[in-house]
Amino acid sequence: MREVIISPSILSADFMKLEDEINSVKRAGVEWIHIDVMDGHFVPNITIGVPVVKSIRKKTDMFLDTHLMIENPEKYIEPFAKAGADLITFHIEACKDEGHVLEVIRLIKSFNKKAGISVKPNTNIKEVFPYLKDLDLVLIMTVEPGFGGQEFIHECAMKIPVLRENSDEKLIIQVDGGINNVTAKICTSLGAGSLVAGSYIYNSENIEKAVENLRK
Repeated sequence: MREVIISPSILSADFMKLEDEINSVKRAGVEWIHIDVMDGHFVPNITIGVPVVKSIRKKTDMFLDTHLMIENPEKYIEPFAKAGADLITFHIEACKDEGHVLEVIRLIKSFNKKAGISVKPNTNIKEVFPYLKDLDLVLIMTVEPGFGGQEFIHECAMKIPVLRENSDEKLIIQVDGGINNVTAKICTSLGAGSLVAGSYIYNSENIEKAVENLRK
């Protein structure tokens, strides 16, 4: 059984000391960091963009797990790929049709990056089934995308076993939203292979201890 990948979301980090915040999870043995990109249109919030990803890339060799919560994702694949993203995940809801989804996946792959699709809480997980053979990761949102610190929606976790039963074992099933030491156990027991945690890690008094609690 593959070790669960913990991907701390820097959305909850202190941006005044972002390099220290990234290094703190690296010291805890974490290999990925999750970068939430929001445009104020697809979701009602604006966060960070290409320049920040580029700056992070210069300061760390960690795997940059980049989650695009934006409209027209095809316009931004190249800039984020060239900025240093290792994995680019976009939302199926941001695409018009099947051709659009395939266009974005092919574009990501053309830059030799790993490709992921994310689904909102109200999206049927079966909508991603046609693309599974082309994907490295599927991100299941267990909160409405847009803001950190929301409460875990338990019904969304039931998408995990449905996806696991219908996908290759190499596909990483990632869960994002309301992840803590309790919900982490729920998700991994259902078959999740990666957990995104922001508030639980970065709002804790001891970041390394919080990471260790998730691992347990």
